[in-house]
Amino acid sequence: MTAAAPAAAAAAGAFPRRRTASPILVAAVCLFLAALLALAVGKAPIPPAQVAELFLARFGLAAPDAPANAEAILFQIRLPRIVLAGIVGGALAVAGAAYQGVFRNPLADPYLLGVASGAGLGAVLAFILPVPRHLLAVGAVQAFAFLGGIAAVAAVYLLGRVGGSVPTTALILAGVAVSAAATAATAYLMYVRGDQLLVIYSWILGGFNVAGWQEVRLVAPVVLLCAVVMAAGGRVMNTLQFGEEQAESLGVPVARAMLILIVAATLATAAAVSAAGLIGFVGLVVPHATRLVFGHDYRQLVPTAALLGAAFLILADAGARALPGPSEIPVGVVTAAIGAPFFLLILRRQKRIAFW
Repeated sequence: MTAAAPAAAAAAGAFPRRRTASPILVAAVCLFLAALLALAVGKAPIPPAQVAELFLARFGLAAPDAPANAEAILFQIRLPRIVLAGIVGGALAVAGAAYQGVFRNPLADPYLLGVASGAGLGAVLAFILPVPRHLLAVGAVQAFAFLGGIAAVAAVYLLGRVGGSVPTTALILAGVAVSAAATAATAYLMYVRGDQLLVIYSWILGGFNVAGWQEVRLVAPVVLLCAVVMAAGGRVMNTLQFGEEQAESLGVPVARAMLILIVAATLATAAAVSAAGLIGFVGLVVPHATRLVFGHDYRQLVPTAALLGAAFLILADAGARALPGPSEIPVGVVTAAIGAPFFLLILRRQKRIAFW
Protein backbone atom coordinates (compact mmCIF):
# COMPACT_ATOMS: atom_id res chain seq x y z
CA MET A 1 0.00 0.00 0.00
CA THR A 2 1.40 3.43 -0.92
CA ALA A 3 1.86 6.20 1.59
CA ALA A 4 -0.99 8.11 0.03
CA ALA A 5 -3.43 5.24 0.34
CA PRO A 6 -4.14 5.57 4.07
CA ALA A 7 -4.62 9.29 3.68
CA ALA A 8 -6.90 8.77 0.71
CA ALA A 9 -8.95 6.33 2.72
CA ALA A 10 -9.06 8.75 5.60
CA ALA A 11 -10.11 11.63 3.39
CA ALA A 12 -12.87 9.55 1.91
CA GLY A 13 -14.11 7.64 4.90
CA ALA A 14 -11.92 7.73 7.98
CA PHE A 15 -14.16 10.50 9.18
CA PRO A 16 -17.18 8.20 9.46
CA ARG A 17 -20.59 9.78 9.47
CA ARG A 18 -22.20 9.23 12.85
CA ARG A 19 -25.72 7.99 12.23
CA THR A 20 -25.67 9.91 8.90
CA ALA A 21 -28.14 12.77 9.30
CA SER A 22 -28.64 12.72 13.07
CA PRO A 23 -26.26 15.60 13.97
CA ILE A 24 -27.93 17.90 11.46
CA LEU A 25 -31.36 16.76 12.61
CA VAL A 26 -30.50 17.34 16.27
CA ALA A 27 -29.15 20.79 15.43
CA ALA A 28 -32.29 21.64 13.45
CA VAL A 29 -34.48 20.64 16.40
CA CYS A 30 -32.34 22.79 18.72
CA LEU A 31 -32.77 25.75 16.37
CA PHE A 32 -36.53 25.27 16.21
CA LEU A 33 -36.84 25.09 20.01
CA ALA A 34 -34.57 28.11 20.47
CA ALA A 35 -36.69 30.15 18.06
CA LEU A 36 -39.91 29.15 19.85
CA LEU A 37 -38.47 30.17 23.21
CA ALA A 38 -37.14 33.46 21.86
CA LEU A 39 -40.53 34.33 20.38
CA ALA A 40 -42.11 34.13 23.83
CA VAL A 41 -39.55 35.89 26.03
CA GLY A 42 -38.65 39.55 26.29
CA LYS A 43 -39.53 42.74 28.13
CA ALA A 44 -43.10 42.11 26.94
CA PRO A 45 -43.56 38.33 27.29
CA ILE A 46 -46.01 36.58 24.96
CA PRO A 47 -47.31 33.19 26.18
CA PRO A 48 -46.45 30.27 23.85
CA ALA A 49 -50.14 29.53 23.30
CA GLN A 50 -50.67 33.11 22.15
CA VAL A 51 -47.65 32.88 19.84
CA ALA A 52 -49.15 29.78 18.19
CA GLU A 53 -52.53 31.50 17.95
CA LEU A 54 -51.03 34.56 16.27
CA PHE A 55 -49.20 32.43 13.71
CA LEU A 56 -52.34 30.44 12.92
CA ALA A 57 -54.32 33.65 12.54
CA ARG A 58 -51.61 35.04 10.26
CA PHE A 59 -52.17 32.17 7.85
CA GLY A 60 -55.94 32.28 8.16
CA LEU A 61 -56.18 29.06 10.15
CA ALA A 62 -57.72 30.61 13.26
CA ALA A 63 -59.65 33.68 14.29
CA PRO A 64 -57.41 36.37 15.80
CA ASP A 65 -58.03 36.65 19.53
CA ALA A 66 -54.96 38.47 20.86
CA PRO A 67 -54.18 42.10 21.62
CA ALA A 68 -53.13 44.15 18.61
CA ASN A 69 -49.91 45.19 20.31
CA ALA A 70 -48.95 41.51 20.77
CA GLU A 71 -49.26 40.94 17.02
CA ALA A 72 -47.15 44.02 16.27
CA ILE A 73 -44.48 42.99 18.77
CA LEU A 74 -44.32 39.46 17.40
CA PHE A 75 -44.26 40.09 13.64
CA GLN A 76 -42.73 43.54 13.34
CA ILE A 77 -40.16 43.52 16.14
CA ARG A 78 -39.43 40.10 17.57
CA LEU A 79 -39.62 37.84 14.51
CA PRO A 80 -37.23 39.82 12.27
CA ARG A 81 -34.88 40.12 15.22
CA ILE A 82 -34.87 36.36 15.76
CA VAL A 83 -34.41 35.66 12.04
CA LEU A 84 -31.48 38.10 11.84
CA ALA A 85 -29.91 36.67 15.00
CA GLY A 86 -30.16 33.19 13.49
CA ILE A 87 -28.57 34.32 10.22
CA VAL A 88 -25.73 36.11 12.00
CA GLY A 89 -25.12 33.24 14.43
CA GLY A 90 -25.12 30.72 11.61
CA ALA A 91 -22.75 32.86 9.54
CA LEU A 92 -20.24 33.29 12.37
CA ALA A 93 -20.36 29.60 13.32
CA VAL A 94 -20.00 28.25 9.79
CA ALA A 95 -17.17 30.71 9.11
CA GLY A 96 -15.46 29.60 12.32
CA ALA A 97 -15.73 25.96 11.28
CA ALA A 98 -14.25 26.78 7.89
CA TYR A 99 -11.34 28.76 9.36
CA GLN A 100 -10.60 25.98 11.84
CA GLY A 101 -10.68 23.42 9.05
CA VAL A 102 -8.50 25.41 6.66
CA PHE A 103 -5.91 26.44 9.25
CA ARG A 104 -6.12 23.13 11.17
CA ASN A 105 -6.36 25.10 14.39
CA PRO A 106 -9.28 24.81 16.86
CA LEU A 107 -8.54 28.33 18.14
CA ALA A 108 -9.15 29.98 14.76
CA ASP A 109 -12.29 32.08 14.51
CA PRO A 110 -13.94 34.51 12.06
CA TYR A 111 -12.05 37.48 13.48
CA LEU A 112 -8.68 35.86 12.78
CA LEU A 113 -8.00 37.78 9.57
CA GLY A 114 -9.04 41.20 10.78
CA VAL A 115 -12.57 40.99 9.36
CA ALA A 116 -14.24 42.26 12.51
CA SER A 117 -11.78 45.10 13.07
CA GLY A 118 -12.05 46.21 9.46
CA ALA A 119 -15.83 46.07 9.57
CA GLY A 120 -15.83 48.02 12.83
CA LEU A 121 -13.67 50.73 11.29
CA GLY A 122 -15.98 50.92 8.27
CA ALA A 123 -19.03 51.32 10.49
CA VAL A 124 -17.34 54.06 12.52
CA LEU A 125 -16.56 55.93 9.30
CA ALA A 126 -20.24 55.73 8.36
CA PHE A 127 -21.16 57.28 11.71
CA ILE A 128 -18.69 60.15 11.58
CA LEU A 129 -18.72 61.03 7.86
CA PRO A 130 -21.44 63.35 6.55
CA VAL A 131 -23.58 60.50 5.24
CA PRO A 132 -27.18 61.61 4.61
CA ARG A 133 -29.55 60.39 7.30
CA HIS A 134 -31.86 58.68 4.81
CA LEU A 135 -28.93 56.55 3.59
CA LEU A 136 -28.13 55.51 7.16
CA ALA A 137 -31.71 54.32 7.45
CA VAL A 138 -31.44 52.05 4.39
CA GLY A 139 -28.19 50.29 5.21
CA ALA A 140 -25.28 52.73 4.77
CA VAL A 141 -23.67 51.58 8.04
CA GLN A 142 -23.96 47.96 6.95
CA ALA A 143 -22.48 48.79 3.54
CA PHE A 144 -19.51 50.65 5.08
CA ALA A 145 -18.93 47.82 7.55
CA PHE A 146 -19.08 45.21 4.81
CA LEU A 147 -16.60 47.11 2.65
CA GLY A 148 -14.32 47.63 5.66
CA GLY A 149 -14.23 43.91 6.35
CA ILE A 150 -13.48 43.05 2.73
CA ALA A 151 -10.75 45.72 2.56
CA ALA A 152 -9.13 44.35 5.71
CA VAL A 153 -8.99 40.81 4.33
CA ALA A 154 -7.66 42.05 0.98
CA ALA A 155 -4.88 43.86 2.86
CA VAL A 156 -4.15 40.72 4.90
CA TYR A 157 -3.96 38.60 1.74
CA LEU A 158 -1.60 41.02 0.01
CA LEU A 159 0.64 41.38 3.08
CA GLY A 160 0.71 37.63 3.70
CA ARG A 161 1.49 36.70 0.12
CA VAL A 162 4.98 35.23 -0.34
CA GLY A 163 5.84 34.73 -3.99
CA GLY A 164 3.00 32.83 -5.57
CA SER A 165 1.60 31.37 -2.34
CA VAL A 166 0.11 32.53 0.94
CA PRO A 167 1.60 30.56 3.86
CA THR A 168 -0.78 30.05 6.76
CA THR A 169 1.62 31.54 9.32
CA ALA A 170 2.18 34.65 7.23
CA LEU A 171 -1.56 35.03 6.71
CA ILE A 172 -2.31 34.85 10.45
CA LEU A 173 0.47 37.29 11.34
CA ALA A 174 -0.75 39.71 8.69
CA GLY A 175 -4.25 39.36 10.12
CA VAL A 176 -3.03 40.26 13.60
CA ALA A 177 -1.21 43.32 12.25
CA VAL A 178 -4.14 44.57 10.17
CA SER A 179 -6.55 43.96 13.04
CA ALA A 180 -4.36 45.96 15.41
CA ALA A 181 -4.10 48.83 12.93
CA ALA A 182 -7.87 48.91 12.33
CA THR A 183 -8.57 48.77 16.06
CA ALA A 184 -6.18 51.68 16.68
CA ALA A 185 -7.82 53.72 13.93
CA THR A 186 -11.27 52.99 15.38
CA ALA A 187 -10.17 54.03 18.87
CA TYR A 188 -8.73 57.28 17.53
CA LEU A 189 -11.91 58.15 15.62
CA MET A 190 -14.00 57.43 18.72
CA TYR A 191 -11.71 59.70 20.73
CA VAL A 192 -11.91 62.66 18.33
CA ARG A 193 -15.65 62.29 17.79
CA GLY A 194 -16.88 62.05 21.35
CA ASP A 195 -20.34 63.28 20.32
CA GLN A 196 -20.88 59.97 18.50
CA LEU A 197 -19.24 57.83 21.18
CA LEU A 198 -22.42 56.27 22.60
CA VAL A 199 -23.81 55.32 19.18
CA ILE A 200 -20.49 53.87 18.03
CA TYR A 201 -19.89 51.98 21.26
CA SER A 202 -23.38 50.48 21.18
CA TRP A 203 -22.77 49.20 17.66
CA ILE A 204 -19.34 47.80 18.53
CA LEU A 205 -20.80 45.81 21.45
CA GLY A 206 -23.16 44.12 19.00
CA GLY A 207 -26.89 43.65 19.13
CA PHE A 208 -30.20 43.37 17.31
CA ASN A 209 -32.22 46.10 18.98
CA VAL A 210 -32.80 47.88 15.66
CA ALA A 211 -33.16 44.71 13.58
CA GLY A 212 -35.78 44.68 10.86
CA TRP A 213 -36.67 42.89 7.67
CA GLN A 214 -34.47 45.32 5.71
CA GLU A 215 -31.34 43.96 7.41
CA VAL A 216 -32.52 40.40 6.85
CA ARG A 217 -32.93 41.03 3.11
CA LEU A 218 -29.48 42.60 2.90
CA VAL A 219 -27.61 39.87 4.75
CA ALA A 220 -29.43 36.61 4.03
CA PRO A 221 -28.43 36.10 0.35
CA VAL A 222 -24.72 36.64 1.03
CA VAL A 223 -24.69 34.36 4.06
CA LEU A 224 -26.67 31.60 2.33
CA LEU A 225 -24.40 31.58 -0.72
CA CYS A 226 -21.23 31.52 1.39
CA ALA A 227 -22.62 28.80 3.67
CA VAL A 228 -23.36 26.59 0.66
CA VAL A 229 -19.79 27.06 -0.60
CA MET A 230 -18.32 26.18 2.80
CA ALA A 231 -20.60 23.16 3.22
CA ALA A 232 -19.57 21.94 -0.23
CA GLY A 233 -15.92 22.15 0.88
CA GLY A 234 -16.36 19.66 3.73
CA ARG A 235 -14.49 16.84 1.98
CA VAL A 236 -11.66 19.22 1.06
CA MET A 237 -11.35 20.32 4.70
CA ASN A 238 -11.23 16.67 5.77
CA THR A 239 -8.30 16.13 3.40
CA LEU A 240 -6.51 19.27 4.59
CA GLN A 241 -6.34 17.82 8.11
CA PHE A 242 -3.51 15.56 6.87
CA GLY A 243 -1.42 18.53 5.76
CA GLU A 244 -1.21 20.59 2.61
CA GLU A 245 1.45 18.39 1.00
CA GLN A 246 -0.59 15.24 1.55
CA ALA A 247 -3.69 16.95 0.18
CA GLU A 248 -1.75 18.03 -2.91
CA SER A 249 -0.60 14.44 -3.43
CA LEU A 250 -4.26 13.38 -3.40
CA GLY A 251 -5.07 15.78 -6.21
CA VAL A 252 -6.61 18.59 -4.15
CA PRO A 253 -5.80 22.06 -5.55
CA VAL A 254 -4.85 23.28 -2.08
CA ALA A 255 -4.10 26.93 -2.83
CA ARG A 256 -7.31 27.46 -4.80
CA ALA A 257 -9.48 25.49 -2.37
CA MET A 258 -8.12 27.37 0.64
CA LEU A 259 -8.61 30.71 -1.10
CA ILE A 260 -12.24 29.90 -1.97
CA LEU A 261 -13.03 28.75 1.56
CA ILE A 262 -11.30 31.75 3.17
CA VAL A 263 -13.12 34.18 0.85
CA ALA A 264 -16.48 32.52 1.58
CA ALA A 265 -15.87 32.59 5.35
CA THR A 266 -14.73 36.20 5.17
CA LEU A 267 -17.73 37.36 3.15
CA ALA A 268 -20.10 35.61 5.56
CA THR A 269 -18.36 37.19 8.55
CA ALA A 270 -18.35 40.65 6.99
CA ALA A 271 -22.06 40.37 6.22
CA ALA A 272 -22.80 39.25 9.79
CA VAL A 273 -20.72 42.00 11.38
CA SER A 274 -22.23 44.63 9.09
CA ALA A 275 -25.73 43.72 10.31
CA ALA A 276 -25.14 43.15 14.02
CA GLY A 277 -21.86 44.72 15.05
CA LEU A 278 -19.00 42.92 16.76
CA ILE A 279 -20.30 39.75 18.41
CA GLY A 280 -17.43 37.63 19.61
CA PHE A 281 -16.85 33.97 20.47
CA VAL A 282 -19.72 32.48 18.42
CA GLY A 283 -17.35 31.37 15.68
CA LEU A 284 -14.96 29.91 18.25
CA VAL A 285 -17.28 28.24 20.75
CA VAL A 286 -19.91 26.69 18.48
CA PRO A 287 -17.67 24.84 15.96
CA HIS A 288 -15.44 23.54 18.74
CA ALA A 289 -18.39 22.33 20.81
CA THR A 290 -19.90 20.75 17.69
CA ARG A 291 -16.65 18.93 17.02
CA LEU A 292 -16.49 17.62 20.58
CA VAL A 293 -20.06 16.28 20.47
CA PHE A 294 -20.49 15.12 16.87
CA GLY A 295 -16.99 14.37 15.63
CA HIS A 296 -14.48 15.82 13.18
CA ASP A 297 -16.10 15.05 9.84
CA TYR A 298 -16.41 18.47 8.18
CA ARG A 299 -19.08 17.16 5.82
CA GLN A 300 -21.40 17.14 8.82
CA LEU A 301 -19.60 19.56 11.10
CA VAL A 302 -20.09 22.60 8.84
CA PRO A 303 -23.90 22.44 8.41
CA THR A 304 -24.39 21.29 12.00
CA ALA A 305 -22.31 24.18 13.32
CA ALA A 306 -24.32 26.61 11.20
CA LEU A 307 -27.61 25.44 12.73
CA LEU A 308 -26.24 25.35 16.28
CA GLY A 309 -24.65 28.77 15.83
CA ALA A 310 -28.03 30.17 14.84
CA ALA A 311 -29.65 28.56 17.89
CA PHE A 312 -26.89 29.77 20.20
CA LEU A 313 -27.12 33.42 19.14
CA ILE A 314 -30.93 33.38 19.20
CA LEU A 315 -30.82 32.16 22.80
CA ALA A 316 -28.09 34.66 23.71
CA ASP A 317 -30.19 37.48 22.26
CA ALA A 318 -33.27 36.22 24.10
CA GLY A 319 -31.24 36.28 27.31
CA ALA A 320 -30.08 39.82 26.57
CA ARG A 321 -33.71 40.88 26.13
CA ALA A 322 -35.01 39.07 29.18
CA LEU A 323 -32.33 39.90 31.75
CA PRO A 324 -33.41 42.56 34.24
CA GLY A 325 -32.00 46.04 33.91
CA PRO A 326 -32.87 49.60 33.00
CA SER A 327 -32.08 48.92 29.34
CA GLU A 328 -31.31 46.01 27.08
CA ILE A 329 -27.95 44.28 27.54
CA PRO A 330 -25.87 44.09 24.33
CA VAL A 331 -25.82 40.54 23.05
CA GLY A 332 -22.04 40.75 22.62
CA VAL A 333 -21.75 40.97 26.41
CA VAL A 334 -23.75 37.73 26.79
CA THR A 335 -21.71 35.82 24.20
CA ALA A 336 -18.47 37.06 25.78
CA ALA A 337 -19.62 35.93 29.22
CA ILE A 338 -20.24 32.45 27.82
CA GLY A 339 -17.39 32.32 25.35
CA ALA A 340 -14.48 33.63 27.42
CA PRO A 341 -14.52 30.74 29.96
CA PHE A 342 -14.98 28.27 27.11
CA PHE A 343 -11.99 29.80 25.32
CA LEU A 344 -9.87 29.35 28.43
CA LEU A 345 -10.96 25.72 28.64
CA ILE A 346 -9.92 25.20 25.02
CA LEU A 347 -6.54 26.75 25.72
CA ARG A 348 -6.06 24.49 28.72
CA ARG A 349 -7.17 21.43 26.80
CA GLN A 350 -4.73 22.24 24.00
CA LYS A 351 -1.97 22.69 26.64
CA ARG A 352 -0.89 25.91 24.99
CA ILE A 353 -0.51 27.74 28.29
CA ALA A 354 -0.41 26.70 31.93
CA PHE A 355 -3.01 28.10 34.27
CA TRP A 356 -1.90 26.47 37.49
